[in-house]
Amino acid sequence: MARQVSRGTCYFCKRILAKSGMARHLRACEARKAHEEEIRARKGHETTLFHLVADGYGDYWLHLEMPAEATLHDLDSFLRDIWLECCGHLSAFTIGHMRFDSHPEPGWGFTQGMDVALGEVLVPKLKFSYEYDFGSTTELELRVLGQRRGWVARGEGPVRLLARNLPPEIDCIECGKPATLVHAWEWVALCDDCAKLDKYDPDGLMPLVNSPRTGVCGYVGPVNPERFEP
Repeated sequence: MARQVSRGTCYFCKRILAKSGMARHLRACEARKAHEEEIRARKGHETTLFHLVADGYGDYWLHLEMPAEATLHDLDSFLRDIWLECCGHLSAFTIGHMRFDSHPEPGWGFTQGMDVALGEVLVPKLKFSYEYDFGSTTELELRVLGQRRGWVARGEGPVRLLARNLPPEIDCIECGKPATLVHAWEWVALCDDCAKLDKYDPDGLMPLVNSPRTGVCGYVGPVNPERFEP
């Protein structure tokens, strides 16, 4: 069976494109250019912006843009809000030989907190990693696609969501219909009907959500999912 091509939505023009073509599209997207021109006309704030890609297990990915004065803490908070937060677990970025922890322990060598401006630690083409929950860990790979001068609206949050993957098409392991649930103990995807089979303990059922943390720990999706709709 051919591998499913991961696709996603541009948050400016709403076009759906393959993961491999999204970065190229965002550079040329006329709706994105018009959006920024509108911000400039409203006397927004000009600053250095980083274009980031967050990748979680291939089928889950985000394109983000953040000003250089935003912090790793801002990025951590956004990743938690859209993809990860379930039980207030610890998290950390690893950039080169440095580790930036959500709750750093003094005297642990090459580690510090996340109140560090992106402009101090990021450069174009840099690759770095992120971990959420050091027990049932979700690992992400991030990279800096580019850096540019651009405009941010006054009052705009520190993260601008540019594009996001569509939910992967996952089939029920029993009947082949589209899955809606995941059984966290058996680690299988199920439709609503097959989830009622006696072989599956209902206590292990969790919603199948558009996140690399689906089915892990207590994660059932973001608290305010409408905030991340294109």
